[in-house]
Amino acid sequence: MDREINTTNGSYSGRTIDNLQNAVYLRIMTPRGSYWADINLGSLLYTLEREKDVQRISLLAKQYAEQALQPLLDDGRAAAIEVQTIQPHDGHLYLYINVTEQDGKKFSFKCPVKVI
Repeated sequence: MDREINTTNGSYSGRTIDNLQNAVYLRIMTPRGSYWADINLGSLLYTLEREKDVQRISLLAKQYAEQALQPLLDDGRAAAIEVQTIQPHDGHLYLYINVTEQDGKKFSFKCPVKVI
């Protein structure tokens, strides 16, 4: 059991969890290459903050998220990960991540990505 990370502000929520939510959060929100113990941990989503709110950003965000979450599939902690994007063209892009763990439990994760 882990302490849950609140996905809106990055601090602990006070609840305990027994799923991969924290692992997904850390892989999505950590800039790739910034963690000293594992330079492959994280995503390139932070680079999209400087991009304009055009349609191709949705595809890039999906690719960056899938690349960041691939280690969860490779090491067998997750059975399936599905990433969908919604881009309302209001300066944000939303990633909806559905994770199926090895024991069949599922959970969803929503991540906003700011764009110009």
